[in-house]
Amino acid sequence: MKFESQLLKGVAPAVVLQILSRGPMYGYELGKEIEQRSGEILSLGKGTLYPLLYNLEAKRLIRGRWEKTSSDRKRRYYSITSKGKEQLASQRGQLKELNAGLKLVFGRALMPA
Repeated sequence: MKFESQLLKGVAPAVVLQILSRGPMYGYELGKEIEQRSGEILSLGKGTLYPLLYNLEAKRLIRGRWEKTSSDRKRRYYSITSKGKEQLASQRGQLKELNAGLKLVFGRALMPA
């Protein structure tokens, strides 16, 4: 099941920061990792992912750097900054609280831990 874009838009920054907390990645690789780690439930298309990366970089939550590949192609690798790690910790706390609230509203059977 794919999420509606407005619903995903709210958690997408936290998802990107979480994935980048594991190590630097380039955009396409990051998008694939999000899909894989979410069991194909979360998907950010290029039209969503790259503007989000630019926004996170402008806020200094991530840092991008160009690297040449073995085939002499350039790729922009993104990594989380210390400010991004702080933001991620805050967002994770908020998401835990949101999850707890949803469990109360919908019941534990619908929202298992």
